[in-house]
Amino acid sequence: MAKIIVKDRTIKTINKDGIDYICITDIAKQKNGEDPNGVIGNWMRNRNTIEFLGIWESLYNPNFNPIEFEGFRKEAGLNAFTMSPTKWVESTRAIGIKAVSGRYGGTYAISDIAFEFASWVSVEFKLYLVREFQRLKADEQEQLAWSAKRELSKINYRIHTDAIKANLIPAEVTREQAAMKYADEADVLNMAMFGMTARQWREQNPDKKGNIRDYASINELICLSNMENLNAVFINDGMAQSERLIKLNQIAIQQMKILEDTGGRNLLK
Repeated sequence: MAKIIVKDRTIKTINKDGIDYICITDIAKQKNGEDPNGVIGNWMRNRNTIEFLGIWESLYNPNFNPIEFEGFRKEAGLNAFTMSPTKWVESTRAIGIKAVSGRYGGTYAISDIAFEFASWVSVEFKLYLVREFQRLKADEQEQLAWSAKRELSKINYRIHTDAIKANLIPAEVTREQAAMKYADEADVLNMAMFGMTARQWREQNPDKKGNIRDYASINELICLSNMENLNAVFINDGMAQSERLIKLNQIAIQQMKILEDTGGRNLLK
């Protein structure tokens, strides 16, 4: 569950099976904080609302019950007609609206329907809602991209350490000795990328937690990921460490220039 703030009001969102839903109960409180369910009920009595919901379900829901929908459509707008989210879902097998119980309970609707409801409540509120929802999705995509790059870095690190183990660590060494060699090779990349070892970074940044790579930019992580692969190849080819450091530094400079220019940023996006 995630939350967005729209005109000082908290609106909950959930994701079910890859589909985003927005809490229309929270939106209804913008109109009537004491009886949001009554606001939703009044909206669903409207003929235009029933037609909109029915058309949406017909487009996206293969299990939608069109016969029940036609009956509701004919009655919608009459004084005696009433409708609730539960009745709509149970009668038509709708998927665009759902009731959620528990701590984050309420009536939720898929974004298309939630925006339509928000427009009925307040056109201004809808515009703010759309903007904040789009911002939320953009932040999620950025976080997803960051996580993917971190995972890629972990995979390449494994390739890198396997190459070290196969080519640079003699047989019958202790775990402590092996760890020293791993750290030594990690600093080859640190020197090539950042111009300092992990220890030098810690000495210069005693108040920061983590390590030098935790503070790297996305572009630096991409470059490090590439260099780990290349260093593994260089190690397998028997290249001396000093030679590898010079070559990796040249590659880091070249790749960062590409990644940092406008074309590189657009390519990443």
